[in-house]
Amino acid sequence: MPGRVLRVGGLSARWQPRAALVCAALVVVAAVLVVVAVSAGDRPLAPGDVVRALLGGGDEGTRFLVVTLRLPRALAAVAVGAALGASGALFQTVVRNPLGSPELIGFTQGASAGAVAGIVLAGATGATLLGSALAGGVLTAVLVYLAAFRRGLLGTRLVLVGIGVGAMLNAVTWWLLTRAELTQAQVASAWLVGSLNARSWDHVVLVGAVLLVLTPVAVVASRWMRVIELGEDAAAALGLPVRRAQLLLVALGVALCAVGVAVAGPVPFIALVAPQVARRLARGAVLGLVPSALAGAVLLVAADVVAQRALPVPLPVGVATGVVGGVYLAWLLTREGRRS
Repeated sequence: MPGRVLRVGGLSARWQPRAALVCAALVVVAAVLVVVAVSAGDRPLAPGDVVRALLGGGDEGTRFLVVTLRLPRALAAVAVGAALGASGALFQTVVRNPLGSPELIGFTQGASAGAVAGIVLAGATGATLLGSALAGGVLTAVLVYLAAFRRGLLGTRLVLVGIGVGAMLNAVTWWLLTRAELTQAQVASAWLVGSLNARSWDHVVLVGAVLLVLTPVAVVASRWMRVIELGEDAAAALGLPVRRAQLLLVALGVALCAVGVAVAGPVPFIALVAPQVARRLARGAVLGLVPSALAGAVLLVAADVVAQRALPVPLPVGVATGVVGGVYLAWLLTREGRRS
């Protein structure tokens, strides 16, 4: 679908009306799901009471239940889903492969190994846990990039190398658990499932601050995504510094993946599914960063609502996304195999 040019003063940007409508619809759906997530619980609330409490009305007990206890979990789901969705779009653009998700090419495992090392070795929490996850993700990215780079960054090679590195990092993670004390092992094991339980405003502020810093950089860098999807040779012919662009996109993807993993654990398949859902909704030829982030937010909030309220026994959100994502991955592999 051809885009349109929006001009403001001396600045101009190309945008697609359908993609803009999809983004607006995803924002509305995310807001509705947040209200649903906050209204459900051991003490159900009417959606109108939730909205009034969010606007500062209602009685004090309802405001405490909504704003202090339930809203942080829902907003953490939105922020983590957006971070993972954007990370998946960046990685899939760099490797030009729908399987180029951070959990399939080792970066999620690297962030997880770093976070578990922080928990087990230093009792890391909050910003310290984020730093440990980020360090693990960065080291993994450097290792995978150096191992996969051969006069270019071939997507298939990067995926295969990433799968091998991820398997090794999983072994490191489980070895750390065997060396941990019982309490530390329980905390790390519960975190590794992928969960939003007991998330507070501290978690929301942490992931929100990182997104506030990274989002402007990612939006500026997203201009390169359209060019990179044409292929490295075509991108170089158009004057794009391909190596530097790939490095910056990978670094942003690692940082977004790390903050999501640090706050909610290695929630599987959101980064894999969200960009493809956004592409199909927007009917675009290339992945869009903002639609992918919004699709990730909607998917994670919806998965958390289903895992907590729609099943006989509440489940960690990572279990729900793992089941749905596994089905999607099997379908995707079957489709790609038929194309080949």
